[in-house]
Amino acid sequence: MGSPRKSDRKALLDIGAWLFNIVTSVGIIMVNKALMATHGFTFATSLTGMHFVTTTMMTIVFRWLGLIQPSHLPMSEVLKFALFANLSIVGMNVSLMWNSVGFYQIAKLCMIPASCLLEVVFDQVRYSQGTKLSIMVVLVGVAVCTVSDVSVNARGLMAAVIAVWSTCLQQYYVHFLQKKYALNSFNLLGHMAPVQAASLVLVGPFVDFWLTGKRIDQYAYALPSVFFITLSCLIAVGTNLSQFICIGRFSAVSFQVLGHMKTIFVLILGFLFFGKEGLNLQVVLGMIIAICGMVWYGNASSKPGGKERRPHLPQRNSNGFTGEKTHDDDKV
Repeated sequence: MGSPRKSDRKALLDIGAWLFNIVTSVGIIMVNKALMATHGFTFATSLTGMHFVTTTMMTIVFRWLGLIQPSHLPMSEVLKFALFANLSIVGMNVSLMWNSVGFYQIAKLCMIPASCLLEVVFDQVRYSQGTKLSIMVVLVGVAVCTVSDVSVNARGLMAAVIAVWSTCLQQYYVHFLQKKYALNSFNLLGHMAPVQAASLVLVGPFVDFWLTGKRIDQYAYALPSVFFITLSCLIAVGTNLSQFICIGRFSAVSFQVLGHMKTIFVLILGFLFFGKEGLNLQVVLGMIIAICGMVWYGNASSKPGGKERRPHLPQRNSNGFTGEKTHDDDKV
C-alpha cells in the first residue's frame, strides 16, 4: 500500500512542477513580448540581469525564513555554471539578431539531440528505439509549427552553435550539480543567482548597446513600461526556480522535449492576444504532431529500458571521473 501512495505523490509533484514551469515560462514570454513590442524596451540582456537580481532577493528572504538550508558548492563550479548560463543568454540573443527566424528555431531544436549526446557521453544513458522515435516526432512537429524562412551565414552559424551548446551544458549542469552535491533547487539557485545577477547587470547594458544601438539609461521610462518590467522580474523568480526544479527531478533532455509544450502555448496565446500570426493549417498540424510526440516520449521513456543509465559508471568529481555511481536510473 505504501509504494502506490508514494508513486502517486511523486506523479502529482511531477505534474505540479511541469505546470509551474509552463505557466511561469509562457507568462514571462507574453509579458516580455508586450514590453518589447508595445513599449520598445529592447534591452533583453539587461532585463535578464534584473530577473536574477530579483531572484537573488528572493533567495535571501527564503534563507532568512529558513526555507533554504546552508549548503556548500565550490566557487569553481559556480563560475563554470555562470559562464555556461551567460553564454546561453547572450548567444541566443545574438543568434536571433544574426539569423533568420527559421534558422533560429532550427538551432533551438538542435538542443534536444545535443542534450541527448551529453547524457550518452557523460552519463552513459541508453535510449530505447521508441524513445528515440518519439523525440524525432517532437522535433518534426515543432519544426512544422515554427520554421519558415531559413537562411544561414557564417557568423550567425557560429552564434547558434555557441548558443545551443552553452544552453545544453547549463541545463545538464543543473542536474549534475544537484545530484553530485545533494542540493535541492532552492540551494542551487541560492548559489547561482547572485553571480549571474552581478555579471549580467555589469555586461548587460554593453551587450544590449552592441545588439540594438540603444542605451538603457536613455530609455524613456513610463508607468506602463515600469509595471511590465516589474511584472517580468516577479514572474522570472518562478521561471528560474521551476527550471531548476524540473531539471533536478527529471533531466535536461526531458526538460527540452516536454518543454516544447510551452512553444505551442506561446503560439496559441500569441494568436489570441496579439493576432499577428494566424493559426493556419500547417501550424495546427505541427502542434498535433508535437503533442503526440510528447505523449509518446513520456510513455516510452518511463517504460523499463526506455531511458536508463548503465550501472557502475565513473562518478564525476572536481578532479575528474573517479568512484562509482550509486543513484537510481532517471525516469520521466
